[in-house]
Parts: sequence; C-alpha cells; structure tokens
Amino acid sequence: MQDKLIITKKGVKGEDGYKVFSIRIKDDLVEKLDRLAQQTNRSRNDLINTLLDFAIDHCEVENP
Repeated sequence: MQDKLIITKKGVKGEDGYKVFSIRIKDDLVEKLDRLAQQTNRSRNDLINTLLDFAIDHCEVENP
C-alpha cells in the first residue's frame, strides 16, 4: 500500500484535441438539442460535435 497520493500535472489546455469556445444559439434550437439529447442519452456537447461533423462533411460551397 502506498503512503502518498501521486498527482500528475494536467496537460496544457487543448491537448485533448478539443477547443473551447462560445456561440449564441436561438432558444428553439437549444430546445431541439435538449430533446434530442434526452432521446439519445447523449450530452448536448456530444450532439453538437456529431451534427457539426456531419454538416461539414456533407456541405458544398457554390461559387457564383
């Protein structure tokens, strides 16, 4: 049995491959996200990442 609790330093912020930033979202969209989160047992954050990944992979830019 160890006598000490060894605590390692936490990595530099953002080293987990994620960035934290804030956005504004309309109330009705938050309600839809919350309903979907409840139905899927996922966090709002998880859903937003999944939905953004899908949208970016499936969008097309039209040039005039």
